[in-house]
This record gives sequence, structure tokens and C-alpha cells, in this order.
Amino acid sequence: MGILTLEGLPAGRRSGPFWMKSSLSYANGNCVEVADLPDGEVGVRNSRDPNGRVLRFTPDEWRAFLGGVRNGEFDAFGGN
Repeated sequence: MGILTLEGLPAGRRSGPFWMKSSLSYANGNCVEVADLPDGEVGVRNSRDPNGRVLRFTPDEWRAFLGGVRNGEFDAFGGN
């Protein structure tokens, strides 16, 4: 058996990026998906609109965002 990608397709036969959704996402689909894009950027999209627009970030921008999340810098957003 050949090498398989995360999508279960043989390596080299995958078309497009592998989009990943958090295991903590809500069952009603209110979540975003993230993927490594072919040009080295990180893509973020609405999981309910997979053919919609993709926000693109450089790896440095993405790491800065994740660092802010880990430090709680965005905890005030979206709260009730």
C-alpha cells in the first residue's frame, strides 16, 4: 500500500489543500477551517462556505495570531 495523506488519498493525488476544523467546533457548523496553502501561506475559511473567500496569512502572521490566542489577548472578543 502507498503512502496516504490525511484525506486518505494516495500521496500526490490530493487536489488542493487539506482543510482542518477544530474538534471543539459546534455541531451546527459554526466554525472556521485552516489549511496550509500551496504557496506557503495559511488559509482560513468559513466551514459553512467552503467555496467562499479565504483569508490568507503569512506563516509569521499566523504564528503571531496563535501567540496572541495563547496569551489570552483576544478573550474579550465574542464574549457575552
